[in-house]
Parts: sequence; C-alpha cells; structure tokens
Amino acid sequence: MPRLLGCGNARIRGDGERYRSDLPVTDPSSQRIVANVVSWKAVSLRPIPAILCGVGLLLAFALAPAVFPSPFFRTAMGDLIPLLVIAAACIPSARNAFDSRGHTRLFWSLMTTGLVMWGFNQACWTWFEVVVRKPLPEPFQGHIVLFLHVVPIMAAVAIRPHRADEREGLLPSTLNVLMVLVWWVVVYAFFVFPEEYIVPNIPVYNLRWDLVYSVEGAMLIAVSASAFFTSSGSWRELYRNLFLASVLYIVSWEAMNGAIERGTYRTGGIYDLPLLAALLGFLWVAIAGRHCLRDTQMMPSLTGAGRLVAPQLAKLALLSLPVMAYWALFLSHDQPYVRQIRFAVAMGGVALLAFLVFLKQHLLDQRLLRLLKHSRRSFDSLQRLQGRVIQQAKLASLGELIALAAGELEFPLAAILANSERMAASSNLSREQLSNAQKIGQQARRTRELVGDLLSFAQQTPGEKSPVELKPLLQRAVQMEGFKLENKRISLTVESSSNSGSSPSSKDALPRVLGNSNQLLQAFLQIVENAVDALQETGGGRLQVCLWREGNEVVVQFADNGPGLRDPERVFDPFYTTKPVGKGTGLGLSATYGVIQDHKGQITCYNRPEGGAVFEIRLPVLGTTAPLAEAARV
Repeated sequence: MPRLLGCGNARIRGDGERYRSDLPVTDPSSQRIVANVVSWKAVSLRPIPAILCGVGLLLAFALAPAVFPSPFFRTAMGDLIPLLVIAAACIPSARNAFDSRGHTRLFWSLMTTGLVMWGFNQACWTWFEVVVRKPLPEPFQGHIVLFLHVVPIMAAVAIRPHRADEREGLLPSTLNVLMVLVWWVVVYAFFVFPEEYIVPNIPVYNLRWDLVYSVEGAMLIAVSASAFFTSSGSWRELYRNLFLASVLYIVSWEAMNGAIERGTYRTGGIYDLPLLAALLGFLWVAIAGRHCLRDTQMMPSLTGAGRLVAPQLAKLALLSLPVMAYWALFLSHDQPYVRQIRFAVAMGGVALLAFLVFLKQHLLDQRLLRLLKHSRRSFDSLQRLQGRVIQQAKLASLGELIALAAGELEFPLAAILANSERMAASSNLSREQLSNAQKIGQQARRTRELVGDLLSFAQQTPGEKSPVELKPLLQRAVQMEGFKLENKRISLTVESSSNSGSSPSSKDALPRVLGNSNQLLQAFLQIVENAVDALQETGGGRLQVCLWREGNEVVVQFADNGPGLRDPERVFDPFYTTKPVGKGTGLGLSATYGVIQDHKGQITCYNRPEGGAVFEIRLPVLGTTAPLAEAARV
C-alpha cells in the first residue's frame, strides 16, 4: 500500500448503503409488509436529486483538470474534495449514533469511528501535499490509521444489530469488537511493522501492506454480503448498499495500485473517480441512514436468529495467534531478531485476547448470577401469588357451601323459633314444659345468629365502607377480650406511632383507612382471641398490639410470646385449627383473611426467633383529599 502513498492520495475508504424509505411506521407489526411493498417507490423517487448531485460532482471532478491544467490545482482538488466529503459524511453518521439506542447506536458509533479515522488520514495527506507542499515521509505513521479504519466498519456489520437482543446489553458486543480490533493491530504489528520500522525494507513492506489490506477488504465484503443475505427490511437494504460500496472500494483500490505500478497514477486524476464515488456512497449512507433510522430502530429483521459474526471472528482471532507464533518461531526465514519480535507480538496478542475473553466470561457469569437471583425472586413471588389465588379459591368455594347450608337452615330455624315462642306464650303448659320451650327458643335464636355469621362470611359483595380510625377499634377489641380473661397473668396492650420512625408513645394522630368498622373489629377480635388462647396454654404471657404508618400503609402488628404457630402457611386455610374438638371450627382466621383482602390489604403471620407468633396487617391509607361521599360509596 505505501506505493499509493508515495505517488499521491490513493487512500480508499469505504462502504456505502442506500436509503430504503422514509415511510413512518407507527405499528411495525401491522405495517411492516406495507412498508416493504411501497418502499420501492420511496427508493425510486428520493435518491434522484442526490444521484444527480453526485454525478455532477464526479463530472466536475473529472473535467476540472482540463479547465485548470495546473498540477497543484489537480493535487489540491484530489485532496480537498475527498476530505470535505468525508467530513460531510461524519456529521449525519454521528447524529445517527446520538439519536439511536442500543446496538443501533453501537453500529453508527463504529461507522463514525471508521469515517473519522479515514478523515484523519486524508487530512494528513492534505497537509503534506497542499499546505506544506512536501512529499509524504516514508514510512508514514498514518499508514496504521489508514489500515485500521476498515476495522470499525467491519465490526459494525459483524455485531448484527438487526438480530441483537437489547436485553443482553452492549457489553458482550463491545468486548467482541475490542477483540477483533486487537487482532488486526496484532496482524499489522506481526506482518507489516518489522519491515516498516525495525529492519526497513520498503519493497517487502509495500507488498505485505497491500496483501494484508486486501485480506481486510475481502473480509469486509464477505461480512457485508453475509449480513445482506441474513436480514430483511430496512436493514437488508442498509447491508446491500454497504456491500456495493465495499466492492467499489476494493475495486478502485486495485485499479489505483495497478496504475501506480505502471507509473500512470496522479492525484486528482481519472483513477480517483472511483474513490470519490465510494466517498459519496458513504455520504449517502449517513444521510439515508438518518431518514430510515426510525425503521432500523423499530423494525428489526424478520429473519430467524442465527450465529452472530462478531463472536465467531473473536474466536478465530484467538485461535489464529498461536499459529502465527509457531510460524514466526519455526517456519520463518527472517533474521532471528525479527522472528523473536514477531513471536513476542503474537504471544502478547494471545495474552491480551485471553484477558478480554476472561473479562467477558466473568461479566457474563456475573450477569447470569443476577438473572438467576431475579428468576428466584420471580419464582418466589409467583408461588406467593399462587398461594393467594388458591386461598381465594378455597374461600370462594367455602362461601358457596356455607351460603347453601345457611339458606337451607333458615326456614327450619324460623319455624322452630316461631313455634317455641307460641308455646312459651301459652298458659296451658306446665312449668317444666314452659322452661323447655324457652330453652328451645334460646337455642334457636343462637343458631340463627350463627347462621347469620355464616352468611356474613359467605357474602360475596363487600359491606359499606367509610373512613375508619383503627386505634379505637383495636382498643375496643382488646377491652372486650380483656373482660373475659380469667388468667391475670395475661396482659394486653395497644401502642401506636405516627410513622415507623416514631416512638410508640408518640401522640401524633394516625391516618384513617377506608373500611367497614364492624368487619375490621371482628377481624381484630379473632386475632386477639387466638393469641389469648395460645397464651393460656402456657399459663400466661403478653400480647402487644402495635400500630404505625409505613409509607402509604397503616401497619397493625399483633405480637405475643406464646408457643408460636405450628404451621404458619396453613393458618388461613378453612377448617384448619389446632384447638381441641368442639372449641374451634377453623373458620375464624379464614374469615379474617377474607375481610382484609376485601379492604385491599394484606395479612401475614410468622414465628418470632425469640418465641411467639406475629400477625401483621397492612391496610392502605385513606387519601386526605378523597371526598367522604365517594368513600362511602365504595
């Protein structure tokens, strides 16, 4: 390649893509086919002005030396016009990177990097040939930048943004790009650098530079072609234009090399026309990419997923370096010092790529651990949700059974109660018969009250709700249960605070909740009664009821130092009880669970490490701005 550098600006850079369509797609799933069908119209109409401008520029570039035959004018034109076109292409390409996201942003960032590197080399050429008017030094440090400017473009296509899963993030793709870049740097340092600076040999240097650069260009064409055949929609057209520009790029470079060998190449001459066409292709790619940026961002390829190219290139790079080291040490005919340098370069590349592979694997392992933890939390949440659904299903089926049974008992009880009252009012009965009639009436009324409670438990529609203060209800529940206490060693206390950070003795008022005071009182009574029964089994103890605000919830906690719960997961199951036969039915806490759920709250229970059971109820706070009429209507 230095033969080009010695005779003039023969730096070819490029890929190109053509604009597909500016058709907005508001619903990609329903309009994708329509967009693909009508895109030929947009393609056939919109590029016409750009094509005319490009053809006009190429004609002016070709005819200008005939109008202005000065060699300096031809050289200046051959350097400045490509530099301006590259600079013009960098602007929309950078804007595409800024306005996109995810792998599309990475794609355009790499394309912009390649253009900037290309422009830097062209600016160096312009400085030496136009400003300083001196020949380019041999060797020239800008050769490395020129050689590497194709790598970001190749990497942009290799990451396959149309197939990338944005949930995986950019880190794996970025590390793959770094590995490819490192490999090409090592290749340059291995094959070209020794003859360039260590033991200067310009003919060998030129030959190897051209060979490696041809391989790089061929890989760019292959990667672009592969991306074209494995994509669809806007991305397919993007890759197609990139492939065509890559072919034009390599063909023009080979033509210029042939002209240099024949001694017929001049900067700004006829052989620079394909170079300028490739640069215009890059400019068109950036501008057209701006128009179809929304399509490429919102309409990924419809082709099924396959192997990504960037990881495969990274693997190939890592496996090729030991082969290069073996060739340098045992098969090369260079001087021993050069062979050692090449071997050291290859081994350094192996170490650096191995580090990147290790880093990538480590980061992927960390990400896998995070995903496993997230999956575990999701699974636990699903289990809890499933448990709640099962509990609700049990309560629903139990409610239907109770409603059916209570309905069947209502009529016999009414008949028994009516007859017992008539018998009790009769004067023809003896004292013993009158007493029996009164007892029958009392038991019938008690049974009717039980049936009413069962119907209330089975009621599907919630009761009327209004703003309720919980502390008076808790104090009332504790007092009612305290009156029945025969064991003086059992103490019941109620403490409250305005928030979780306040002391229990705080006098600040707690917010109200929206609820049914009778239902909440029955729920509190049920929990207090169960705690008292548990404390009586141990001969005494303490039940502490705490009340505080936590965020947008009011938390009520019942904590005792009794024997604890045998099976906390089954506490709210219907008919589950640990009390002796005849003392408990197992419906109390099930009804409590239904009441709390009806109030949009949560109730949980667990055993304390120091002993005892804890029941915790969370109810949403009533908004201070909520109208009371609306609250009563709920």
